[in-house]
Amino acid sequence: MQSQTIAFDVYGTLVDPLEMSQHLQMMVGDKAEALSKLWREKQVEYAFRRGLMGRYEPFGICTLQALNYAMEVLDISLSTEQQSFLMAQYQQLKTYADVIPGIESLRAQGHHCVAFSNGPAVKVKDLLNNEGVLELLDDVISVDEVSRYKPDPAVYLHLLKRTGSRAGNSWLISSNAWDVMGAKHAGLNAVWVKRSEEAVFDPWDIKPDLVVNSLQQLAQEFSENT
Repeated sequence: MQSQTIAFDVYGTLVDPLEMSQHLQMMVGDKAEALSKLWREKQVEYAFRRGLMGRYEPFGICTLQALNYAMEVLDISLSTEQQSFLMAQYQQLKTYADVIPGIESLRAQGHHCVAFSNGPAVKVKDLLNNEGVLELLDDVISVDEVSRYKPDPAVYLHLLKRTGSRAGNSWLISSNAWDVMGAKHAGLNAVWVKRSEEAVFDPWDIKPDLVVNSLQQLAQEFSENT
């Protein structure tokens, strides 16, 4: 396989947002898992809503508003200080174990690797730098640069413009099915990283080009197609 542009989604693909349940456990006990799950679901939904409405706000706003919604639904009260702590912890999420070896292998094969996120570039860079991933990437590209959210086609076209790539040799790597579908709809290749056995890909007429369980498996698949 010739050199490809490989764009990695960040939240849910490189780092695990549901890790926040560990911090929530200390604050809300047995409601932690439900709060973490609802928080993540509403975070993504709020980004979608703002995209459709044409009322863009940075991802951090979606994240905080989603937390407040989840707190109200689950009848949980957190202080301003606790909320600030949780928001700060979003910058300390750990990478999955396969991320660094997977990206290292892909780079060794000569591929151009970038992060491609709904989060602002500065925050994504800080997050990935904390985990030793930033130095492995050629660039960090954010939807913030076009004030749109995935899966808006304009965002994926922005990715191509920023990387100087063609759709045919560009790959979106994501654990989020809606992100994969958005990339495919825009003409890119896309890989779904199935991070859990329970995950189900949406039953639309848009399918990923490849399904893997880890970035190491992805690197192996690319290597075998060289």
